[in-house]
Amino acid sequence: MSSYGPLGRLGRWTTTNFRIIAAIWLVIAIGLGFFAPKAEHALSGAGWEATGSESVDARKIVDEQFGGMSSSALMVVVHSDDSTFGSTGFDRTLNQAADVLKGSNDVKAVVMPSKQSWVSADGHTAVIQAGAASDSNQMVHATDDLKENLADLQTDGTTVSLTGSSGMWSDFNQANKEAMMKSEVISWPVTLLILVLAFGSLVAAGLPLMLTIIGLMAAAGSLYLGTHIFDISIWAMNFAMMFALALGIDYALFIVYRFRGALTAHGDTGEAIAETMDTAGKAVFFSGITVLISLSAVLLVPSPAFRSMAIGVMLAVAFVLAASLTLLPGVLGKLGQRVNKLSLPWVHTGEHRSPKFAAWGEKIWARPLLFGIPALLILLALCVPVLSLDTGMPSIKVVPDGDGARVGYEQLSEDFGPGAPGTLQVVAPDNEATKAVGSLQSDKGIARVMVAGDSPQGYTLIAATPTVDPSDPAMGTTIDRVRDELPPGTLVGGAAAENHDLEGALGDTTAPAIAIVMTLGFLLLLIALRAPILAAIAVLTNLLAVGAAFGVAQLIFQQGHLTGLLGIESQGFLDAWAPVFFFAMVFAISMDYSVFLLSSAREHWEKSGDAKEAMVGGLAHSGRVVFAAAGVMVAVFFTFALSGPLPPREMGIILGVAVLLDAGLVRLMLLPVLMRLAGTRLWWIPSWMDRRLPRVSFGH
Repeated sequence: MSSYGPLGRLGRWTTTNFRIIAAIWLVIAIGLGFFAPKAEHALSGAGWEATGSESVDARKIVDEQFGGMSSSALMVVVHSDDSTFGSTGFDRTLNQAADVLKGSNDVKAVVMPSKQSWVSADGHTAVIQAGAASDSNQMVHATDDLKENLADLQTDGTTVSLTGSSGMWSDFNQANKEAMMKSEVISWPVTLLILVLAFGSLVAAGLPLMLTIIGLMAAAGSLYLGTHIFDISIWAMNFAMMFALALGIDYALFIVYRFRGALTAHGDTGEAIAETMDTAGKAVFFSGITVLISLSAVLLVPSPAFRSMAIGVMLAVAFVLAASLTLLPGVLGKLGQRVNKLSLPWVHTGEHRSPKFAAWGEKIWARPLLFGIPALLILLALCVPVLSLDTGMPSIKVVPDGDGARVGYEQLSEDFGPGAPGTLQVVAPDNEATKAVGSLQSDKGIARVMVAGDSPQGYTLIAATPTVDPSDPAMGTTIDRVRDELPPGTLVGGAAAENHDLEGALGDTTAPAIAIVMTLGFLLLLIALRAPILAAIAVLTNLLAVGAAFGVAQLIFQQGHLTGLLGIESQGFLDAWAPVFFFAMVFAISMDYSVFLLSSAREHWEKSGDAKEAMVGGLAHSGRVVFAAAGVMVAVFFTFALSGPLPPREMGIILGVAVLLDAGLVRLMLLPVLMRLAGTRLWWIPSWMDRRLPRVSFGH
């Protein structure tokens, strides 16, 4: 019997103690799975704010001292083509809408329109305001119920639309949920088909789905329990689902492939499991840790929505990783030779080394520049558009045409000016109110100024309507300039200001987050591979793949190329969260493939000490896994780009393109070329570093 490391011994233990492992995971699946269906209704729809920012402070004051008329307040836009404000029919609809709002426990006060406030010049449009009695997350949930009742009041020629920040996020989340469900329906059959082709066996193909389902159930249940401690965004569930599916497949592919090869070689199930977990299992462990480290950088963003999304994905990854290292080897040990049952007739089930990828490696070794230069030029060309990448917070275009929030928004813009949906809420001390009003009136970016109320606590609320649409880049310039000009102690809030502050927070954390992800990724690869040059090459090629994916995103979402074909509406910029959040996700996936390929190369180097065998053998033993895993990921991600609001389509396209480029041009072409050019220098390690790094071996 060979001497195995901790993971190899754990794998062998799971085969002889399968009942214990199965019982533990059954308790986890049932216990957390019981709460999983409740997660969707408990997760929050808001949280898109910069914690501790000026705009959030302003919102708290407005909620407490001005009847909840903050950015979380509801705006109901009543528009009639036939009647006007003051007529019997129009006023009846206004009163009915007000009654619906007053019937909600989440509404603190209802303010009716008047000739002086929120009635259009032609009288065909009027706006009812409803103060928020609950926090921003609950107001989105309240909107989910109220908008249906308000829509029932519509008649021929008269529309009743609930808009504002809460209305926008309610409509967006609903459209996003429907798109996610549609994507799931498409992705699962496609995924199963690719898995059957990849494994060549129906039994083996079912194992990744087992990991995915368990990981998703456990993560969803954990997220629900987490909502009792802090607000967690509904997007946490969406991303958790995607990563549970993607990584569950990745890890199962790598482990099951290795197990089938080891089982053919040894004939003994326990020995095959121990060898598998000491090699492929170790690679999966380092891959999972790398993914968790990459995603943890998102926690730097001071926003509840972003931090909870990162936590959701990390939970899913942690459960999938734990199941891959304990439950999967236990199930494989129980199945033994039956893992190859229901195999496709042309499949060689015990084949671990792929002749096709070995031949591919030989070609690259023979003529590296022939393959390396085109791959590098394509990636660099796709990176160029990143130099002119613009970002911004989501505009109303993320809400589908015809939804109440968008209809109301467009009516506000048309009848009250483009800046009306982004009216700023300026909170000034009473003794500075006159000066603040004068400052706002003299600002070139402000169209209208109105004193909206006074509070007993000594504050004055001023409504300042900008001259431009909230998504216009000039809006941020106006907010910064107004803040500089207003007297001390004055706060500028409102939905537009909250978006501006969040965009600033994202911009401030993007560079540190990227630096942390790359540094920690390098250190982890250094520990795993014990080859500083190879670790540096892996990280830099990852960066190249990420840059190319964002270059494609700039061409599509900013410049508008292919938008007609894809059926999307360009905002003229990329959503501001993309650089930090999608970078972390793409880098995590890229590192996933790097660990699979390079750990296999390291194993061959340890056995042979030959640079060619390390590169060719690494490709031969992991290339098929990387190719199959990438195929599944591309299919999953691109299904999210088929329908729904713009942000998830951005996500699907960016992640799908990134995986396509990373697997096709980087992992299976450019990285092997660089390994060929570096030769034996690739595995050099300074003596001082060799003494200090822990001993990690992928051999057995």
